[in-house]
Amino acid sequence: MELAHSLLLNEEAYNQLGEFQKAEFIFEWLQFLEKLLPVTSRADIRENQKKLVEQLTSLLNNSPGPPTRRLIAKNLAVLYSTGDTFSVYQTIDKCNELIRSKDDSPSYLPTKLAAVVCLGYLYKKLGRILGNSFTDTVGNVLKAMKNAESQGRYEIMLSLQNILNGLGAAAIPCHRDIYKAARSCLTDRSMAVRCAAAKCLLELQNEAVFMWSTDLDSVVTLCFKSFEGSNYDVRLAVSKLLGTVLARALTSKQTTASTRHNFRRVSLEEVMELLGTGFLRGSCGFLRASGDMLKGTSSVSRDVRVGVTQAYVVLVSTLGAQWLERNFSAFLSHILDLVSQSHPKAIQSQTDAIGCRRCVSFILQATVGGLLGEKAQIAAAKEICQAIWKLKKVVDAAMSDSNLETRISTTDVTASQHVLVCALQELGSLIHGLGTTAAPLLQDSSTGVLEVVISLVLHPSISVRLTAAWCLRCIAVALPSYVSLLLDRCIERLSVLKSSPEAVTGYSFAVAALLGAVKHSPLGIPHGKGKVIMTVAEDLLCSASQNSRISLQRTQAGWLLIAALMTLGPAVVQHHLPRMLLLWKCIFPSSPKDLETEKTRGDSFTWQVTLEGRAGALCAIKSFVSHCAGLLTDEVVQRLLPPLPSAVDLLTQLSSINKSYGNSVKTSSTAYRHKLYELLAVLPPKTYEGSFCPVLKELVADLTVPDSQIDASTFLLPPLCHENDLLLLGPLLQDTDHRFIEEQLLLGNSIAGGSLEYDPYSIYEKVAKGDSVPKPLPPVLSVISAATRLFGVMFSHVAESHRLQVLEQLLNSIKQTKGSRQQIVQLNVVSAFSTSLKHLANCKGSLGPEEVRRSALTLVMGALESNNPLLRCAAAECLARLAQVVSDSAFTAGLAQVSFDKLKSARDVVSRTGHSLALGCLYRYLGGIGSTQHLNACVGILYTLSQDSTSPDVQAWALHSLSLIVDLAGPLYHVHVEPTLSLVLTLLLTVPPTYAEVHQSLGRCLNALITTLGPELQGSSTTVSALRTSCLLACAVMQDNPDCLVQAQAISCLQQLHMFAPRHVNLSSLVSCLCVNLCSSYLLLRRAVVACLRQLVQREAAEVSEYAVALVKESREDFTPDVNIREIGLEGALLGLLDKELDQRLCQDIKETLTHMLTSMAVEKLSFWLKLCKDVLAASADFNTVASVDTTQEEETAKADDASVLTSDSDERFHPFSNPRWSTRVFAAECVCKIISQCENAGSAHFDITLAQERKQRDSRDDFLVLHLADLIRMAFMAATDHSDQLRLSGLQTLLIVVRKFAAVPEPEFPGHVILEQYQANVGAALRPAFAPETPPDVTAKACQVCSAWIASGVVSDLNDLRRVHQLLVSSLVKVQAGKEAQSQQYNESTSTMEILAVLKAWAEVYIVAVEKQKNQCDAHNHCLKTAHSAEESYRDVTSSASGLLDLVQADLGTLSKLWLAALQDFALLTLPSEYASQLPAEGGTFYTAETIENARPHYYNSWALILYATALWLTSTGFVIVDPDEGVTNLSRPVTPTTMCQDSSTRPLVKSPEDVNTDRFHLILGISVEFLCSPRSDAAMENIIACLRALQTLFDVPWPRSKIGGDQELGVELLNVLHRLILTRESPDIQLAALEVVRLILFAAQEHVKEKRRSAEVDDGAAEKETLPEFGEGKDTGGLVPGKSLVFATLELCVCILVRQLPQLNPKLTCSPAVQSGKHLLLSEDGIRLVAAALVILSDVPAICSPEGSVSVLPTILYLIVGVLKETAVKLQDGQLPLTVAASLQALKGLLSSPMARAEKSRTAWTDLLRSALVTVLDCWDQVDGLIQELDEVSLLTAVTVFVMSTSPEVTTIECLQNRCIEKFKITLDSKDPLVQYKCYQLLHSIFQHPNKTVSYPYIHSLAPSIVGKLQEAEKAKPENAAELQVIQEGIKVVTALTATAEEEHRPHLVACLLPILISFLLDENALFSATNSAKNLHEFALQNLMQIGPQYSSVFKKLMASSPTMKARLESAVKGNQESIKVKTAKHAKNPGKSSSIQLKTNFL
Repeated sequence: MELAHSLLLNEEAYNQLGEFQKAEFIFEWLQFLEKLLPVTSRADIRENQKKLVEQLTSLLNNSPGPPTRRLIAKNLAVLYSTGDTFSVYQTIDKCNELIRSKDDSPSYLPTKLAAVVCLGYLYKKLGRILGNSFTDTVGNVLKAMKNAESQGRYEIMLSLQNILNGLGAAAIPCHRDIYKAARSCLTDRSMAVRCAAAKCLLELQNEAVFMWSTDLDSVVTLCFKSFEGSNYDVRLAVSKLLGTVLARALTSKQTTASTRHNFRRVSLEEVMELLGTGFLRGSCGFLRASGDMLKGTSSVSRDVRVGVTQAYVVLVSTLGAQWLERNFSAFLSHILDLVSQSHPKAIQSQTDAIGCRRCVSFILQATVGGLLGEKAQIAAAKEICQAIWKLKKVVDAAMSDSNLETRISTTDVTASQHVLVCALQELGSLIHGLGTTAAPLLQDSSTGVLEVVISLVLHPSISVRLTAAWCLRCIAVALPSYVSLLLDRCIERLSVLKSSPEAVTGYSFAVAALLGAVKHSPLGIPHGKGKVIMTVAEDLLCSASQNSRISLQRTQAGWLLIAALMTLGPAVVQHHLPRMLLLWKCIFPSSPKDLETEKTRGDSFTWQVTLEGRAGALCAIKSFVSHCAGLLTDEVVQRLLPPLPSAVDLLTQLSSINKSYGNSVKTSSTAYRHKLYELLAVLPPKTYEGSFCPVLKELVADLTVPDSQIDASTFLLPPLCHENDLLLLGPLLQDTDHRFIEEQLLLGNSIAGGSLEYDPYSIYEKVAKGDSVPKPLPPVLSVISAATRLFGVMFSHVAESHRLQVLEQLLNSIKQTKGSRQQIVQLNVVSAFSTSLKHLANCKGSLGPEEVRRSALTLVMGALESNNPLLRCAAAECLARLAQVVSDSAFTAGLAQVSFDKLKSARDVVSRTGHSLALGCLYRYLGGIGSTQHLNACVGILYTLSQDSTSPDVQAWALHSLSLIVDLAGPLYHVHVEPTLSLVLTLLLTVPPTYAEVHQSLGRCLNALITTLGPELQGSSTTVSALRTSCLLACAVMQDNPDCLVQAQAISCLQQLHMFAPRHVNLSSLVSCLCVNLCSSYLLLRRAVVACLRQLVQREAAEVSEYAVALVKESREDFTPDVNIREIGLEGALLGLLDKELDQRLCQDIKETLTHMLTSMAVEKLSFWLKLCKDVLAASADFNTVASVDTTQEEETAKADDASVLTSDSDERFHPFSNPRWSTRVFAAECVCKIISQCENAGSAHFDITLAQERKQRDSRDDFLVLHLADLIRMAFMAATDHSDQLRLSGLQTLLIVVRKFAAVPEPEFPGHVILEQYQANVGAALRPAFAPETPPDVTAKACQVCSAWIASGVVSDLNDLRRVHQLLVSSLVKVQAGKEAQSQQYNESTSTMEILAVLKAWAEVYIVAVEKQKNQCDAHNHCLKTAHSAEESYRDVTSSASGLLDLVQADLGTLSKLWLAALQDFALLTLPSEYASQLPAEGGTFYTAETIENARPHYYNSWALILYATALWLTSTGFVIVDPDEGVTNLSRPVTPTTMCQDSSTRPLVKSPEDVNTDRFHLILGISVEFLCSPRSDAAMENIIACLRALQTLFDVPWPRSKIGGDQELGVELLNVLHRLILTRESPDIQLAALEVVRLILFAAQEHVKEKRRSAEVDDGAAEKETLPEFGEGKDTGGLVPGKSLVFATLELCVCILVRQLPQLNPKLTCSPAVQSGKHLLLSEDGIRLVAAALVILSDVPAICSPEGSVSVLPTILYLIVGVLKETAVKLQDGQLPLTVAASLQALKGLLSSPMARAEKSRTAWTDLLRSALVTVLDCWDQVDGLIQELDEVSLLTAVTVFVMSTSPEVTTIECLQNRCIEKFKITLDSKDPLVQYKCYQLLHSIFQHPNKTVSYPYIHSLAPSIVGKLQEAEKAKPENAAELQVIQEGIKVVTALTATAEEEHRPHLVACLLPILISFLLDENALFSATNSAKNLHEFALQNLMQIGPQYSSVFKKLMASSPTMKARLESAVKGNQESIKVKTAKHAKNPGKSSSIQLKTNFL
């Protein structure tokens, strides 16, 4: 294929190829040429032009296929437009010649068509350059059309469209001729030709004025004719033409040219009148219609009506939203008029009326719902309301005459019913879409929305009553605050008006509808409403028999209410279950005898009432079973069963009842049958096994002797077919934007689809996906559909012998019927049987013996050859399921063989399509029928069928089946991939584009092939690259196909290719294709586009986005997307699409795509994304009633920066997003939150203004979030103050995130302030509305969270400013204190729980922060006191704000603490396991009610942790001393007397002692914590765990709780075990550190306890002998520790766990393994270091709680761990610092060694031995591995040795061998080359030399002092080079000086005599002093000072020495003199400039 990539066709390569490859090669070359020509230089083109033209024109004669001819034409056009044009006329003549040719053979046809296409493209590209040649061309083409077949007509129409496009106004002479030709084509029998003609006329009307002036009427009539018998594509194309022409006629300006024609302006009325004619009378003229009217037949075919409906929508969309706003009332009245009584014919039958209503609803929804923004929608809703008021007045007038004789006939009243239904539905769907934004509409009293809707609940027509109820439901879903209100109102009216039949049904519908809305409302309704409704329902049922006029209505209403009540779920229903079961039991006769008596007694009216009542009861029970599955215990099921047999008995009697009483009972009996079937289908079949036989009989009768002759296939079968197979049956069964109206066309003429009035019980059910209103089917159909479902369930449960009978009966009934009736029976039977196979497959059942299989097979095979394609499709699926259920390979092979044989012999389309699909379906359920020969046979047959060009249907079905096999045969198919691919490509290149269904199947095949190849497509071998090229070619062919669904296939194929071989897919061309189709009118194409984008942006978001913008900038003429990508990028375009799109799935995909783009690009394109979000959100600001708060600061910044966002909104420029809906705005707010979190991951500069500004100056392209803070606040503010509650929640969430992320960012211009401070007014203003009384609780709860975050963030330090927000919290607290009684009865009680807990949690957070701040400041204060006084003022300043915050809270602490404790108590109750449910208080807790316990739980889970922490802080702040005076304690120290102790609980006094109160509280906190920490759910928030641990820390910070836990060892152990488990399961270092802190406190408590016991024991036994003291502490006398009971053991376990996790080398098991022996030191993380240090602190404390024996048993472990840590982490650091872990281990060691246990007589010897061993271990560290010496830090080890020497009793370290080793180590270290090490060594020796015990210190002095002195003497010669060496010498001198001081009197003179010469030798004379280095100078000064100190002390020695050595004396004297002079100079200087710091004085101040 690479050879095809050249400018000229490579003819050598071409001639060597086979026939098929030639076509492929040519196509590849043409494709390459199309890309190459535009970028080739003009000179190159001219050079090769002649040859190229020859090659291209010669290809015309090669009979090219459709895609090839289009490319030839395009390339020729481009060639001439860029090269020379002189030979173009020859080309045109040649084409005309080819067209004129008389050769009519099929083989010559492609050449003719190619010539036609060529002409079209040449004129389109070159246009007027071609001068006047076009008249001949057009004439020639039109002449050719007269005898062309459909393909020719199709291509000629498209070609003419291109010619018109190219010539523009120049083509006027030909317009009439073209118009004539197109007219005839517009009613062509081929649908593709109709579409092409519509496109041609659409192009023509651009210039042909007559089409929308003089000939307008005829164009309109022509379009109506074209709609007749049309398909979906034709309706789309023609409605576009019709709508555009009419819009043109309306908007055209009168021009001078047109005045010459007698041109008149068309008015809106006339245009509407024209369309209305089509809608009401169809395509026939007036005369014929009147003839039909006389006969009374309906003449409007549905396709015309649906087509006209679409034209209405096109008309309005073309005129635009503004036009609609201006002319809405006229438009509305016309649209509603379509279903009014003024056109009785349109609505004469119910089916017609339903069809028309659907169309009207569609027009209104697509225009008002689709085009208008929220403001305009509210205006439209008002208009609709006024229209309803007008109609209502008419009805009222008619009704009020009821008392007169002149009562108007009922026709007038019902006349308006359809108009009202449409108006109410539209009003409902508008409000539903507006959500809470519709609040102003409902509050507007002048409109009176609620009044008018509620008044229509009483309308005489049942459909209006139902729709009014539905409209109320929409209002309730949109505005949750209205649910309770409306319910109350309707229940009240129902009780008042219960004697009016209309009121009883109307209001019961309304209540049922509102109950259905409750589950969509997040806030619910008060629990008590259920009780009220149940009472009303019972009342209605009981009073039904009192008044026969309304008994029917009351019965219906009662059961409807009960059924609707069930939707509220188990929590509500369980309280009413007994009453409902009683009613259920009573409504059926208790025995068969009673049923007989009923039959003899009743008349038709009583039967009607009885049947309605029972149907209602069945419905209520069904509703119960489906909505309250949780209550279906065995006991309840047992109580449900008794009436069932009686219900089934009645079912069997229905036919006889129908016979006796005729039609009046018919509807009731149908309803009864339907409801019983539905109930049985949801009950477990086991429960009614006894009734199987009678029910099955009835089912069989229903299926085989249907009442109706309606073909219900489109309802029954689609769910039984596989969704992929339905694609074969055309677009009607697929999702389209017009599904709502197109559905009618699927059905037979006698039915228009579902409607609410068919089944009032559906009003409370959940709406099916994609419907706005429930659409239950007519009763006759719903019975059949319920029967098929129930048959499916029962057939799979009856005995196998019974199955055979049933099947044979079904088969016979099919045989016995004839004609259309037979088809209906067959359809019902197959759908029922298919359902039963589905059930059998699901429960893995078997079908039964051979006979059953045989009958089943006969049944299915009959249907497989039915004329109804849908039935064939279902039968193929059924056959496959049959094979799946039988699951016997021989049987399956047999099935396939039957199909093989049929396909070989049959010639008719029906059996060939059916059996070919059956082969594919068999694969679907058996995943490849193993054998290869079977696969080969299948593939062979399908290949042959797919090339059968005589029948496109056969081709399409065969290819579809092939695609299934490719998909499911798996690896077996690899052999066939190449031939299949070449077959697909050949067909794509040859099948005419008019056969779209074949192309769609080809697309599915290609998709399956790509999936099969999978990642292999990346390969580079020749075969793979050939396959890949073929795939890409095939995609290219499909992309060029005119059919949108084929284009969608192409896109999903490219998407697959991109997934497997991304490098080989040209991304830019793919993206351009996606952008063009982003706003296609085909839903499936849009879905494919967005699904593809979603995948692309996951990998290459930036590229995709750049390509999209680049494409628009190039803006070729054929690329004009409907969305403005240039301004707002692809992202903005997607946001815009999201706003317009109504399809849920598509919206979800768009959101995911945008989220992926945001995650990968938001940080780079920050301004762009923020502007997008802001544009979307700013659109909401225009009708915000809340005044925005702009503080002066903001205004200043705005002035300073004019381009600032705060001002840019004012100018009314073009706004990229006009009125986005609230859901889009919510998404934008969520995007802002995501952007913030992306920036957080991107780096700190986003949250640091100084850094951001610096980097921005360095590179202006950089962008940082912190620079957009004003925007973020502004967006959050706009969202938080919107009308829409969802948006308010999102806005508050955004605000919360902004506050949390930016709270700590300092303001560089005002030090000490933070950047957020300037926005406090905005924050306050955003929060205030959320605390208004009418705000919903969820918004208030969210706002509380923001409040507490704002106060806690510390942004505002001034208390007066804080008070604004604080006041909001105070107001909420007041509301909380008011208690349950004061809560509004608007929402469910659990919402008040939510709000209360949110308030308490907010206060808790504020309190916690206040306390923490104060604590930090006390620490800071103490720190300040230690350092200096200057910090006082600033300190005061800060404390004032902290204590101020605490003061703010303090005022309410008394109240808060009570509420907190109450909330914790509730929480504790709610966390009890279910078996304690009986112990819960009956009326509920403080903040929740018993009924709403389940809904309240999540709110408690959400807030308990902070409340717990706050309570713990409060309790400890009072030290557990204060008990609230309200608790009734008068005498705090009242002793517990025996009398109060023995009283039983009932007479216990109310007063608890403070001790008890405190104990309760202590256990409450401890209990909640332990319960939570035992098993925190895996999703438990980190904050909760941390808060819980902090609470425990706080608790144990004060003595009283510590005494509790210290004294209760079991409790301590339990807590430790819980913490151990927590540490094991949570990796977070914060959690582990917090847990360790709690462990430390528990240990501390235990220590205190042991100390206290020892102390009291000593006091008590003071007189006794010391020996007899009992042993306190663990381990008693034996030293044994019991795991599980021992605190010490638990502590050790926990510490070991932490240490071994951080330092695995400590684990003795591991140490042996070679992995650890490598001896590399692991560097711990900072957190790791902190954890190890904390664990070591705890370890060193352990012995303190042991008895001496116990301490001996734990000591080895502790020593091992401490020394181990030391060993593992003693590594040299750069600065000579000790590593932190080492410091900690040394600290721990010191603590341990100085433990009193080491000296206690019982443990002393053991300790001594163990400590010696430990010392040996430390000493051994040196000698371990040779390689390690340099790594190990000698200093750390020496320090450890020193600790041993200094802290233990002498007997440990004074043994000779140990002492010598220690001294040895010091010696080695003294000789170290590293001055730092020497320095540290001197320091350590210094401390050892001063050891008070001489036995310890002397050996060291004797061994080491001489070498120190020696070193100092050497230093005389080698002066110190640097500070480090200087330090060493100074330290050495200090050591020797100290030695002198400690030595005994007689030895001192010797030492001084040694020291003085050394010191004097360090002095410099004056000359040397000037030139000396700094260190030498410092040494000089140091020596001098020491000399001056020592001299006076040992004057005798000093004098003697001076006398003996005059040089020394001279040296000293000159030094002293020099020193005094320098002091003088310095003081003089100092006097001159006193500003100098005082440090100099300090230095010289030694004298």
